[in-house]
Amino acid sequence: ERSHWQRQWWVACMFALLMDWSAASAQIRYSIPEESKEGTVVGNIAKDLGLDRSTLKARGYRIVTGSVDPLFQINQNDGILYVKHKIDREEICEASSTCFINLKTVLENPLEIHYVAIEVLDINDHSPSFPEKEKRMEISESVLPGTRFQLQAASDADVGIYSVQQYKLTHNDNFRLEVNDRGDNGKIPVLLLQKPLDREVMKRHTFILTAVDGGKPPRSGTVVLSVDVLDINDNLPIFTKDTYSVTLNENAPIGTTVITVNATDLDEGSNGEVFYSFGNSVNSKLRNLFHVDANTGEIIVKGTIDFEVKDRYEIYIQASDKGAAPLTTEKSVNVKIIDLNDNAPEIEVTSFSDAVPEDARPGTTVALISVNDLDSGPNGKVVCFDVPFSLSPLLQANMYSLVTKSPLDREKQTQYVLTILAEDSGQPSLSSEKTISVVISDVNDNIPEFSHSPYTYYVNENNAPGASVFSVRASDRDENDNALISYRILRDAGEDSKLTSFLNINPENGDILALKSFDFETLKTFQFQVVATDSGTPSLSSNVTVNVFILDQNDNAPVILYPVSANGSAEGVEEMPRNVNAGHLVTKVRAYDPDIGYNGWLLFSLQEVSDHSLFGLDRYTGQIRTLRSFTETDEAYHKLVILVKDNGNISLSATATVIVKAVEPKEAFAASDIKSAAKDEEESNVTFYLIITLGSVSALFLISISVLIVMQCSKPSDYSSKYLKDTNYDGTLCHSIQYRSGDKRYMLVGPRMSIGSTIRLVSAVRPVFSKL
Repeated sequence: ERSHWQRQWWVACMFALLMDWSAASAQIRYSIPEESKEGTVVGNIAKDLGLDRSTLKARGYRIVTGSVDPLFQINQNDGILYVKHKIDREEICEASSTCFINLKTVLENPLEIHYVAIEVLDINDHSPSFPEKEKRMEISESVLPGTRFQLQAASDADVGIYSVQQYKLTHNDNFRLEVNDRGDNGKIPVLLLQKPLDREVMKRHTFILTAVDGGKPPRSGTVVLSVDVLDINDNLPIFTKDTYSVTLNENAPIGTTVITVNATDLDEGSNGEVFYSFGNSVNSKLRNLFHVDANTGEIIVKGTIDFEVKDRYEIYIQASDKGAAPLTTEKSVNVKIIDLNDNAPEIEVTSFSDAVPEDARPGTTVALISVNDLDSGPNGKVVCFDVPFSLSPLLQANMYSLVTKSPLDREKQTQYVLTILAEDSGQPSLSSEKTISVVISDVNDNIPEFSHSPYTYYVNENNAPGASVFSVRASDRDENDNALISYRILRDAGEDSKLTSFLNINPENGDILALKSFDFETLKTFQFQVVATDSGTPSLSSNVTVNVFILDQNDNAPVILYPVSANGSAEGVEEMPRNVNAGHLVTKVRAYDPDIGYNGWLLFSLQEVSDHSLFGLDRYTGQIRTLRSFTETDEAYHKLVILVKDNGNISLSATATVIVKAVEPKEAFAASDIKSAAKDEEESNVTFYLIITLGSVSALFLISISVLIVMQCSKPSDYSSKYLKDTNYDGTLCHSIQYRSGDKRYMLVGPRMSIGSTIRLVSAVRPVFSKL
């Protein structure tokens, strides 16, 4: 009782394991008749497996196939399995009693594998047929009633009930028909002699043998049997062995001897001479693979022996004597085929996505790999070797998933070309390779990078409004939309917003446009920030600082500071004694240019003078001096027109007119006091103009300047003393500006105003571009 209980427990465990395995493999079965038309519905896989039909297309539900065009196809919209090509059962399964087509289907994201077994049902589409249309037999008249003669069986490509089920023989008094059922070898017709033959009564018996299958309606085939009656031959050939068994390596060369059979006959002469042939039950396929030598009994390889097609053969050999009425004996030869390692593994790869995102975690499934080897035993045991990714075995034999092993970075490598090596365990082993390409797709993981940081630009003033003045460029190591960059200017509520309000940026290429002209005299430098943002999801951005320095252009003409008349024109009247010597300072023309450098460096020249021999002009200081003493013949009234121009590429200029009156010394001294008061007003106008020009001079400086002017006006009445006597004064106002570019500093030096113990203009300085 204990032993019986244990057996029941083991049976229950095995049944549970089988049920679990069946659930894991998710296999369903369908059946269809052969010759079904294209488009015939096999079954609704989605419904039978309980799959959500709305996700089938998105998850890429499909049949995993190799290089052969599949016989079935799945509609991804409703999960219905259809026949794709017309199926011939006899072509697929030959004479097998059952015919299954196993399909492997997969769903991606997440990975699911389902197996579908489709049984192809046989239909009665073939008729029985005999190898020959007419069969001739020779039977001795001495043969006793009850003797049986095996006839050649009919073949039918169909199986089961549609194969040959019965034989019929036309009526004959001497013979009747029996059927010998040999199981897998089918039914063999046997001709039974009922009455002794009498050659003298009938020399030949002719009748028709009909083979009928089990179809409805049945199909049939016929052969004409002719029996010639011969004289007595009463000994059958006898084989020397009761059984013949042999092993044969697959792929044995054509001409290889498999085995030699031998039979003897106790008769003498031709009745005892034996020859060999295939038995009547040997089909055409066996006849194409093997050949039997009629004289020696050698069975010789004639075609290609393939273990993967069939691993054993049973060959019926018949030995016949050469008597007038030949007697025949049949013997089976069992040939076992030995497997050789002649098939390399076959690798089948199913990719689950066109590209793998670079942020895929380690362990992400990239592809499904199945490996098959048609050989058996160690010759068919396959090992897959690792690749730069990782191969993870699945529950099914020789199934692997290709998964990522480490983090990916598209910017370092955009594509991996992987070679998968499969090797069997045969001696020697065979292997095969499969190369697949894994494309890495981009993820927005890189911020835009500017070509410079910060940017420094030098822009000429008076630029055209609305024109591009400079640009910024950023690049992104990502691709497509993740690398599509747009630009904008960062604007805030501070002081910088006033400066950036007249700037605009092209969001596509980073070109920056100035909506109005820059004026160096108003604005010399400013900075702002540009933001570059990619088009990824989510987007990434970066900032860069742009430093802008305005470069001076020669856009300001010289301004005459002295002489200036009451109505504002550059015209003045100077009186001087006639007794002055050569070199006497008549007056000094003073001018100012708001530009810097060469653009603000002024030169003086006499454009018009009544007497070139009497007056001279210093081109750098603007001082007008006498070149000689006055004579009695010299005119008392002289007009000098002085041209003041800067040194710009296209110079700008202004003119001043000085009227010089030569008077007697006494008159000059008398007029000195009167003109002092007028000179105070004149100097006040000059000072006021200086204040307007400089703009930013403090109130303390204004007071100081006023005091100094009063002190200057209170000096002795030497006519020339009311003018500036600094011989180093060049007549220009100088100032400087510094620029920085990277780790270098530059300074532009030009005319500017300087305040000392007295109001005076510093000597002219040539513009200098020096590196600090």
